[in-house]
Amino acid sequence: MITRFLTIFLVVFCYTLAVSQDTTQTTTPVKIIDGDTVALIDIRPVVIFPPVRIETKRESKRYDRLVYNVKKVYPYAKLAGQKLSAYKLILDTIQTEKARKLYMKKAEKELQAQFGDEIKDLTFSQGKILIKLIYRETGNSTFDIVKDLRGGFTAFIWQTLARIFGYDLKTDYDPGGSDQAIEQIVLMIEAGAI
Repeated sequence: MITRFLTIFLVVFCYTLAVSQDTTQTTTPVKIIDGDTVALIDIRPVVIFPPVRIETKRESKRYDRLVYNVKKVYPYAKLAGQKLSAYKLILDTIQTEKARKLYMKKAEKELQAQFGDEIKDLTFSQGKILIKLIYRETGNSTFDIVKDLRGGFTAFIWQTLARIFGYDLKTDYDPGGSDQAIEQIVLMIEAGAI
């Protein structure tokens, strides 16, 4: 009697398992190439970074601080690149110089209201890194961006003011040289490694 019960239970259990598996549905996208079904899987690229050589605690603290500063200002640099592209597209459609200046003043007030307090709270080091990362994102120095959007005299005034406080708006970005550590940190941020 127990043998029959176990046999019936085993048959019903196996039948339930067999029926519950639907092999016609696939969650992986496929493509048929020459009669062969090939799975299409997107794989994120893996970036392998060389180890950072840190020999002393002081260097370790300095590098950790650099990572913190880059992580803090990198979103602003990305946003600056996006906003600059959007503004240039709109400015190219505006015909008169008066309308361009009016639009730029409106955009400046909007940016000031949205990010003014946050940008003012940046440290000196974060400000320098932000200037470099804006160059990285746009391909132009901050001085050139101000000169294109607001004019040469305004750019000169901002550069003079920046120099008084220890900044240089004409700073460029050298990912293979002096800014190699910043570039590596940015690539790690983009890869999701940090």
